[in-house]
Amino acid sequence: MEEEIILKADETIEYLKDNVETHDILEISYNRIYAPGEVLGLQMEQEHGEEFLELTLHLNGELVNQTVKINMHAIKDDLIEIVHVQGDQSKVIVVED
Repeated sequence: MEEEIILKADETIEYLKDNVETHDILEISYNRIYAPGEVLGLQMEQEHGEEFLELTLHLNGELVNQTVKINMHAIKDDLIEIVHVQGDQSKVIVVED
């Protein structure tokens, strides 16, 4: 069963912090990029006095570097949609301006 929720960019970051766990599947669509993969880590980091959420994904596909770290605060304004799969439940998060 797939549930759809509509969130603002900041609410999406909070959703990720509160609901996403290691080994969940995320399909992140932002700007012109589609990044599907398994969550390896999710942590708050600090750079230049500012906190940001860093997401580590093991991408599905045949890339040279299949593990990526994404600064979610840096891309939050470009987010379009995130599909969060946890077990047999799936949520589509539509990010509105």
